[in-house]
Amino acid sequence: MENLVNALNNFFWGPWFIYGILIVGIFFSVITRFLQVRHIKDMFSLMFKGEKSEKGISSFQALSIALSGRVGTGNIAGTATAIGFGGPGAVFWMWAIAFIGAATAYVESTLAQIYKEEKETEYRGGPAFYIEKGMGQKWFAIVFAVAALLAMLVLMPGVQSNAIAGAVENAFGLETWITGLIIAVLLGIIIIGGVKWIANAAQLIVPFMAIAYILMALIIIVMNISELPNVISLIFSSAFGVQELFGGIIGSAIAWGVKRGIYSNEAGQGTGAHPSAAAEVSHPTKQGLVQAASVYIDTLLVCSATAFMILFTGMYNVQDEKAPEGSDPFVYVGQFSEGQLSGDEQISFAKSIEAGADFTQYAVESALPGFGAPFVAISLFFFAFTTIMAYYYIAETNISYLFSGRGEKIGIWIAKIVILVTAFYGTVRTSTLAWAMGDVGLGLMVWINVIAILIIMKPAIIALKDYEAQKKEGKDPVFDPQKLGIKGADFWEKRNK
Repeated sequence: MENLVNALNNFFWGPWFIYGILIVGIFFSVITRFLQVRHIKDMFSLMFKGEKSEKGISSFQALSIALSGRVGTGNIAGTATAIGFGGPGAVFWMWAIAFIGAATAYVESTLAQIYKEEKETEYRGGPAFYIEKGMGQKWFAIVFAVAALLAMLVLMPGVQSNAIAGAVENAFGLETWITGLIIAVLLGIIIIGGVKWIANAAQLIVPFMAIAYILMALIIIVMNISELPNVISLIFSSAFGVQELFGGIIGSAIAWGVKRGIYSNEAGQGTGAHPSAAAEVSHPTKQGLVQAASVYIDTLLVCSATAFMILFTGMYNVQDEKAPEGSDPFVYVGQFSEGQLSGDEQISFAKSIEAGADFTQYAVESALPGFGAPFVAISLFFFAFTTIMAYYYIAETNISYLFSGRGEKIGIWIAKIVILVTAFYGTVRTSTLAWAMGDVGLGLMVWINVIAILIIMKPAIIALKDYEAQKKEGKDPVFDPQKLGIKGADFWEKRNK
């Protein structure tokens, strides 16, 4: 089992794929004329506009669900792992993939709005929907929907629950299986209520925890403000292998920065496109821009908060994955401030920390003894728990695409049972296997979705130009696909009639 997972991981995350994602993000940035810079004001102002309806949710609720998926284990454990194997320079590459990934997020989320459907009591949409309508290839849409179900219900929930269980055990000594039961019970209560309950829970939990987490990072930065120039210098010099110490792992810095950056912000994965389609807006570009902002919030704010807490306190080490067997794989140990561990004791302690959430817990604990580990455990619980909620919503949307009527209802109930089981199982399996399976699920979705949006991106570009033209005329943009020559946008054609 583990060998198969590792083989698939090596295939999906080979150098061709990692650099390919960077190239795709740059391409979308250029073709949209760097909308992530030009429209940064609209990206943040639009998230507070628009009202929910009987069938649709508000832009802010859609953003909250998307952020539920984006802000999770990847922000805390993922960022720490990226530093642990890619060095401080991995942080720079996470920033880079977030900047260019914002354009990718715009394209996929705008396509989701253009090709969404009105199904019974709510709007549905996402990659499977726009692949079928935009490409005219139903078989490829089915492949994505099946891949999404496999990733969202089986491969990826365990990453989130495993990180929660590990952090809670480290902070409170609670056995992992007990944490698993708590997660399963709470998750079951929320997902029974469907998208509206998920949206309401997300818009309450995500903003509050994100703000609290960022404030904690600011406190630690202020406490160690004299280290600011050193930390910034360390990130950039490590990113490009300027320091001889990191010269041999520059490839790892890029690879881990991109991999964990995508895992965290999910640009190109298609996950953010699902809640985007459910939003009630007058023009698809509006929600596309909001989702572009969500990538910034996820990586430039929350991931950076984790990185700074770890780097400012020196509670990390860097391990060379390619070190010869029998040699010391540790190429660097973070420098601790005066009064903390030092010398052999420092090195021994740092090497004993597993690259993951433990880095972050020990970092905050070193600055605020007795408070740090519990705070990170609680933060991780809410971040990762809401991510599992988002996974369920995405799975439900793809079931809605594949089935209708009685088949859809049965499928949804099966999905609820499966995600509860896998979320519980994730708490008791090894973190290495959990992350490996999560990476396979992520790679599978990204691989299929990126191919699709490269082929059918034109409507998203046309929509952007139309939005900009209407804004220039002083109008509140309204979408008319027939006027723009966009075919297959059945929902909007019916709405305009």
